[in-house]
Amino acid sequence: MKGIHSIFLACFSGLAFACFLASAFDPSPLQDFCVAINDPTDAGLNTLGISLVRIDYAPYGENPPHTHPRGTEILVVVQGTLYVGFVTSNPENRLITKILYPGDVFVFPIGLIHFQYNLGNTPAVAFAGLSSQNAGVITIANAVFGSNPPINLDVLTKAFQLDKNVVTHLQSIF
Repeated sequence: MKGIHSIFLACFSGLAFACFLASAFDPSPLQDFCVAINDPTDAGLNTLGISLVRIDYAPYGENPPHTHPRGTEILVVVQGTLYVGFVTSNPENRLITKILYPGDVFVFPIGLIHFQYNLGNTPAVAFAGLSSQNAGVITIANAVFGSNPPINLDVLTKAFQLDKNVVTHLQSIF
């Protein structure tokens, strides 16, 4: 019986230690907080681990396909009608879309390619919150066709199954 108690105690101790490690986290980046003032160089959300942005869309304007490698985005429409979507990761590559109206909310998971497009002939406005103070942004077309130095023509021709003249043209406009 004493052996069973020892085994139980060892297992319980190991489990408790594992739970302790699992609950460990990075220290808060909060250094101080500041109240927003009329100086555009001051960020009221600095070091709080979140970002907030207002996006104004021209009629039929878009926020082209892009990704945030370090943050999930939540978008709320306050004016206009937006067609939004994201593509799931490989190998599925499934497109998830929705048409949003004022008051609607949509979430773009961290790292996934997503977009917003204003369906109307009037301006649209949305606010987006990101789960990082530096979520990063990679605009897909700019990154692929506008890299410096350019990605090898043969690589892009094969990757996108395009004629070399088309790839050359795309590289020239990005």
